[in-house]
Amino acid sequence: MRTIQTGTDEGRTTGARLAADAVQRGEVVVLPTDTVYGVGADAFDPGAVARVLAAKGRGRDMPPPVLVPHARTLDGLATQVPDDARELIAAFWPGPLTLVCRAQPSLRWDLGDTGGTVALRMPLHRVALAVLELTGPLAVTSANRTGRPPATTCDEAVEQLGEAVSVYLDAGPSPAGLASTIVDVTGALPRVLRLGALSLERLRAVVPSLESPLPT
Repeated sequence: MRTIQTGTDEGRTTGARLAADAVQRGEVVVLPTDTVYGVGADAFDPGAVARVLAAKGRGRDMPPPVLVPHARTLDGLATQVPDDARELIAAFWPGPLTLVCRAQPSLRWDLGDTGGTVALRMPLHRVALAVLELTGPLAVTSANRTGRPPATTCDEAVEQLGEAVSVYLDAGPSPAGLASTIVDVTGALPRVLRLGALSLERLRAVVPSLESPLPT
């Protein structure tokens, strides 16, 4: 287990390289994002994805989202992307918006029991993007044990995940401290599944037809 400070250009470059090397070996890493800290691994390595879920104490019924380095990566991972989704991407990527899309059926990956969908996001964080530029898509979920609050500092992630993670990238406290807002764009109309750092009002300013979350 290794922790790298990424507050300088040198630290960010070194941390991104070490994290990418760990990902290539099939290991699990923790990285900062614009919402909360995330724990992740190579999205195309089923064993690595299983280790992410195990680190969190989570089963296959809760598959991790996938972080991407560019908006253009979307069409390689998702299919039948509606115009509403593209308008949301133009407005809020990179940023705290996760879109649940129909996954490309040809992809050889196993994120868990996804029902043919994939949750995608491009984060607005220099360290996260530096890592993603080297690794490509990563399966990343909040860096915490299931049932506990998401980590907003690297120390919180270390305390919860410990030796299950090979490399921790420390960029200080999370700038938002809130999880991303999740919107499902697989239906006739886009629907909010979880409100987070983006409000319903901001989303509807771009896509007025956006449906509210279902009552719990």
